[in-house]
Amino acid sequence: MTLLAQDASQKQENRTPFMVSLTDLKWAELPARRGMQFAILSGDPKTGPYTQMRKVPAGTDNGLHSHSSEIKNVIISGVWYTGPDAASAKDFGPGSVVIMPGDWMHVSGCRTGTDCVFYQEGKGKFDFKPAAEQPRNK
Repeated sequence: MTLLAQDASQKQENRTPFMVSLTDLKWAELPARRGMQFAILSGDPKTGPYTQMRKVPAGTDNGLHSHSSEIKNVIISGVWYTGPDAASAKDFGPGSVVIMPGDWMHVSGCRTGTDCVFYQEGKGKFDFKPAAEQPRNK
């Protein structure tokens, strides 16, 4: 059962749904990624599985990197791009779903024009591992 399904199941037992407007979310800046913001919906991205909303400024470019755990993004606004390298990265607009396996080396970012907002679900704690800082296989 996914974290979201567990949360929904618990809410059903309490008979209190979880509902929040985008304008009512409590946004915080992502400490290691200046300008990016997040609003936690469930769990804790510092320690394990989580769901959150993310805001990324238009024109942001995240160079080649990976994450330890699988991450699922559902794009709400803006145009998010991702791929194994800049030349093959694809654009994903509102309504798109991007599921990235853990340790997948990729580029990502938000195209110029409109900030990106997306729902994000992580199967483990969130991390950002730049390629330059990772050991190379010989």
